[in-house]
Amino acid sequence: MSNTGPPSAGGASSNNFTPQPQPPTTTPGAVNNPPTSSTSTATGSSNQNLNQIVTDYLIKKGYNRTEEIFRQEVKDINENGKPRDNIEAVAPNKFLPAGKYLKAFKHFARWVDNGVDLYKFELGKILWPLFIYSYLRLVSQASYSHAQELMEQIRGRFEKTHPDELKSLSTITLSMHVRENAFAKAYLENQYVIPISKSLTGHLFHFLERDLEQCGAVVLDIIQQHCRVDSVDRGPIEPFSFEAIYRRARHQELDEVDVQEGIPGISSRSGLANRNILDNTAVLKLGPLPIDPDLRSDVVAELEEEDRLRPPREGLPTLVEEFNSMHPIKRESGDSPQRTDIPYPPSRARDVVMEMQKVRENRDRFRIEGRTGGVGPGVSVCMFTFHNHLGSISCMDFSKDQELVAVGTTESYIRVWSLDGKALKSRLAPEKEMKVNNRKLIGHSAPVYAVAFSDAVANLDRNIYEGSPQPETDTKLLLSCSADGQVRLWSLEVWACLCIYRGHDGPVFSLSWSPHGHYFVTGGWDKTVRVWSQDHASAQRLLVGHDTAISAVAWHPNGTYVFSASDETDKSIRMWSVVSGNCVRIFTGHTEYISAMECAPNGRILASADIGGNIFLWDIDKATRIKRCRGHGRGGIWSLSFSVESNVLVSGGQDNTVRVWDVEMPAEGNRPANQQEGDNTIVAAGGQADNKQSGQTTQPAGSTASGTGKRKGKDVMITPDQISAFPTKKTPVMKVQFTRMNLVLAGGCYYPETQDTSR
Repeated sequence: MSNTGPPSAGGASSNNFTPQPQPPTTTPGAVNNPPTSSTSTATGSSNQNLNQIVTDYLIKKGYNRTEEIFRQEVKDINENGKPRDNIEAVAPNKFLPAGKYLKAFKHFARWVDNGVDLYKFELGKILWPLFIYSYLRLVSQASYSHAQELMEQIRGRFEKTHPDELKSLSTITLSMHVRENAFAKAYLENQYVIPISKSLTGHLFHFLERDLEQCGAVVLDIIQQHCRVDSVDRGPIEPFSFEAIYRRARHQELDEVDVQEGIPGISSRSGLANRNILDNTAVLKLGPLPIDPDLRSDVVAELEEEDRLRPPREGLPTLVEEFNSMHPIKRESGDSPQRTDIPYPPSRARDVVMEMQKVRENRDRFRIEGRTGGVGPGVSVCMFTFHNHLGSISCMDFSKDQELVAVGTTESYIRVWSLDGKALKSRLAPEKEMKVNNRKLIGHSAPVYAVAFSDAVANLDRNIYEGSPQPETDTKLLLSCSADGQVRLWSLEVWACLCIYRGHDGPVFSLSWSPHGHYFVTGGWDKTVRVWSQDHASAQRLLVGHDTAISAVAWHPNGTYVFSASDETDKSIRMWSVVSGNCVRIFTGHTEYISAMECAPNGRILASADIGGNIFLWDIDKATRIKRCRGHGRGGIWSLSFSVESNVLVSGGQDNTVRVWDVEMPAEGNRPANQQEGDNTIVAAGGQADNKQSGQTTQPAGSTASGTGKRKGKDVMITPDQISAFPTKKTPVMKVQFTRMNLVLAGGCYYPETQDTSR
């Protein structure tokens, strides 16, 4: 190489670069001794300098392709400037060409990453031994440039799962290190055990034989020389499967065969331990969604006019001040999502009026400031009871303006009532004179499992748009889902189905509107969660990960995350990013069917309830359980709702009660509970009762919550954070809802027959 000029590429050059070797310097009379190790080092150094001179020259002359080829050739030149032979440094086999290892790893990793999600986790186990043995081989045969390139490009993939091993591996930089380093010897003297299900073994080797040239030769050679693939008689294992989550909660490994994975004496096994595989550290944006700038300017202008016409009472802030406190101009850094993350339709005149009324209701609401003297705040509940339903009502929802209530039935139809008995409006000319306070919506062909009204608010008492019709702010749309696999969008102006959304395979069990409208989420029997926009017939996001059917869904207040709960064996809650479609949090702890779920308005707390009468409060950011609230009897808690301040939670259940909970108070403690005689509420007081100090009281499951009711069945422990309980008369509570004014609406169906609701 030192006696030849640069290869011609892209044209000839008149300058010939022919470096001449320097003659050795000798002293007269001195004996020429054979070269020592220092001489060899000097020779290697001079070769490196010569290579650098040639490289610089090629770059200077613009021989880019020639320079790239030259660099590749130099990688395989040893310290003496001669091409390396395929030597046997450590293992008895002959090594493959140095340039093949990185290409083979990338090709194999691409196949794993682009494959079926169910197979990714197990096939990914091969990537770590493929990387580490490729690196050790390259260092052993003194292909240091190739080894360094492999380390730089691939190490980021294993930073989380193998941080300690990477530190040890990065210290192995010379071929002598491979023979002396204890870490390298442990890998080279032992076989790396890889347990893979039988169904995947054939799939793996079929791919390697098919892509023999791209990566198969390298991977098969490393597996044959350094690994032992154990075929396991089980289905594919993935980190978010039910078994993985179940064992993680108990700090156990996945299986006995997985305990043997890896190298004896090396503690980490491909990150397989369940305590490591669930990554709940993704950065979340839990702050409020910024309001649209154009909408903000319009609302502020109208609120200033409203404050001028109707100044607030003494002690109350102006509407503009209240609006600015609800929507601060200065965002919390890094805590709020971007307005552009999810596209929304442009604002309309109706949106301006709705925002104005929401500001007024927020200012004039009943404020729940927390405990006063240890006694919880008084919360009022308005209960609506349905009679003569013959057991057919399966779901219920109240409109946000408290004007309408809708129920779905097992007979496949939906019925909508006006809560105050007034006639329902219709835009159809033949129906404008109809005076009916309820309408029937027919279209589903199976039981209806969930209904949900779109957003609404009470209208302003004046028209802010003079010369134009006053924008209507009542609810216009109703969503429903059914066992027929359909999601239907109904118009409450013409009382007809506007659109049918198909996509779920099997019954659709739950749905919910986005807090900002336009989008909604559904969950079904097919184990999938789907996010839809009302102007598209197909789902915008398909969220897959649960092992069993979806029992409940809920939105985060900023509209960029959704929550889903799975029933039967899974019993996990997952938090999904609507923007990316990824699962960003998993909450585990329920041991029974999860029947209801709700996120607090502050975006920090998630509440979930099950049929065992348990309510769990979760810290969303940390994915940890805050506490468990107990007091409901068995049979199911069917609805949850938070107050505006997020410090009070209300629940309704099959045990015929509505219960109010203190979110901020710990569930454990030594606060006495006082059961008042002759009253229809149980009030957990802060003083002493009968000179007894007790942290919990008991209540019979399935009986009423009155202080004088006879105990029957099993006693239920009531945690001290229960503020009050409101029993009904043989009416299981299907729906509870805090209004924007902090009044609670509740609804249920009266059952005249004596029922044991604990079953």
